[in-house]
Amino acid sequence: MPLTSTDWIVIIGYLLVNLAIGIYYRRRASGNTEEFFVSGRDVSWWLAGTSMVATTFAADTPLFVCGVVAKQGIAGNWIWWAFCVGGMLTVFFFARYWRRAAILTDVQFVEIRYGGRPAAFLRGFKAIYLGLFMNCLILGWVTKAMVSIITVLLGPAIAQGRVLDLGFLGQHTLGDPQNTALAICIFVLIPFTGLYTFIGGLWGVLVTDLFQFALKMAMIIVLAWVAVSQLGGMHSLESHLQTIRANTPGATSDVTAFLPDFHQGLTGEALWTLPLLTFFVYLGMQWWLAWYPGAEPGGGGYVAQRMFSAKDEKNSLGATLWFNIAHYALRPWPWIVTALVAIVVYSPNGGIHPSAAFGQNPEQGYVMVLRDYLPPALRGLMVAAFLAAFMSTVGTQLNWGCSYLVNDFYKRFLVRGSTERHYVFVSRLFTILLVLASGFTASRLTSIGEGWGVVLSIGFGTGAVYILRWYWSRINAWSEISAMMAAAAVTLFLNWPGHALITFTGSGALVYAKQSLVIGGVTTVVWVLTTVLTRPETDATLIAFYRRVHPAVYGWGRIARLAPELPPVRDFGGNALNWVLGTALVYGCLFGIGKLIFGQWISGILMLVVAAVSGYLIFWNLSRLGWETLSGREPVAPSRANVVEAH
Repeated sequence: MPLTSTDWIVIIGYLLVNLAIGIYYRRRASGNTEEFFVSGRDVSWWLAGTSMVATTFAADTPLFVCGVVAKQGIAGNWIWWAFCVGGMLTVFFFARYWRRAAILTDVQFVEIRYGGRPAAFLRGFKAIYLGLFMNCLILGWVTKAMVSIITVLLGPAIAQGRVLDLGFLGQHTLGDPQNTALAICIFVLIPFTGLYTFIGGLWGVLVTDLFQFALKMAMIIVLAWVAVSQLGGMHSLESHLQTIRANTPGATSDVTAFLPDFHQGLTGEALWTLPLLTFFVYLGMQWWLAWYPGAEPGGGGYVAQRMFSAKDEKNSLGATLWFNIAHYALRPWPWIVTALVAIVVYSPNGGIHPSAAFGQNPEQGYVMVLRDYLPPALRGLMVAAFLAAFMSTVGTQLNWGCSYLVNDFYKRFLVRGSTERHYVFVSRLFTILLVLASGFTASRLTSIGEGWGVVLSIGFGTGAVYILRWYWSRINAWSEISAMMAAAAVTLFLNWPGHALITFTGSGALVYAKQSLVIGGVTTVVWVLTTVLTRPETDATLIAFYRRVHPAVYGWGRIARLAPELPPVRDFGGNALNWVLGTALVYGCLFGIGKLIFGQWISGILMLVVAAVSGYLIFWNLSRLGWETLSGREPVAPSRANVVEAH
């Protein structure tokens, strides 16, 4: 698939637009770290929420979904659909608290909620752990996905010396496809993304995210539409899937089912099945126990960063609500439909054009459909859309990771009291460091799924602490420290290369569920015991936190009595109702749209009606109780000087 001069003009034009946006916001981002990392706290809900969606719409996501559908059917997507429950918890219980805290990063929260040396250690450790180690791991697997995309799209052309068909400049040989694709990512795409992030700060990231999200959503819808049309429509697609099911030994489940086959999914060994134990872990435990970027229990990471950047609590809540609706309900179906096309076309068991490569690595099926079914006139736009998916995530990860390294490590422990101009300059240096480190990490990962698995496992069991620290004053810094250490230690214990001391049997999904139960159980016992056996935080620390954030009185009764000037907030019932309604809203949209795609009109419309009614009730309830805060009080954000902790 050599790219023509027209394709290259489209791609270069796309890159120049991103650079122009970064340059436009250069002066504003250079003022201080608050502008560089949280856009001066002046972002509207629709921009902040769309940026959240764009960031989680990475180059790896369509490939990951394609691999999941090929192995476990549509129901396999519960591995990330289940996080919606936790996402809605963040919307109605925590979004306003995060905005009210008036901080630059969620790691900074540690020294507001806790005090003393344990809190200082935890803040510094999390800054390095999340900002460098975890951030580079995420950037690495996203880059790995982009390498796979470039290799499938341009591999033959690279090998034949036709990838750079630049018209009057001729064609150029670049060497081995895999190494060339990795070089393009490491030496061109990541540095270019780093450049506009370096220049424009979070303002540049937010506005480029908006532009990139519009482009990539449009193109994945076009790809799904074109691919299904080429097969003769949805009825033809379903007919082909039935044929493949009949030709595949042991494939007794329906690939298009939204829920696991509860008769065939006990072990998950057969094609298109999801083990019941795995489904239970996904929906019953993962959303509140597992830490995962973009779906942290109680909020966190770059989602929290967007909350910090919102104009006020109303915009913070609205941004997070829009993110969850778009993330879980609107984006998945173009990916899923294209994944079904990949099965029909490339399956070794009766596919139209059987492919051994698809059988070995079904994640590549998405790009193979793009390569074989998209008209030449749209190739440049589709490549630009994948660049947008890649760059939107990279841009956020660079800015987000850099915020930890600068605000929570360098500024907190190394150079205190310097000028804002100095910290902005250091932020740009750390951006360059992350560009180099992420390229190295990408060269070491073997698959996209490997990155997902490591991140999910190593954070399993910590989520309950991140939720309860807002509602239980007894939790202290040692609670978080012990939870993180226990989760990491048990994960390493169960997965030490070549020396795993406990071996679980079953499919990969079933092994994941069993390991998660062990990791989550041990981690929970460890942090609860640690909390009970260690000293609570001092009253001074807890009262300062209570006055600053003004959380619900549940779990803070004694502290609330020590701050009598603040009326106690009892909003659990209203928040819980909105949480249930919000979950119904998203799942109603998700499955309603899916039913309509497969021609099941009555059930699809009924589900969308449930979603619409849920949305109306949420709006009514928030309007009745007060959008800004259910306590009826909009706190005044602390000044920048007061945000600096006195430790």
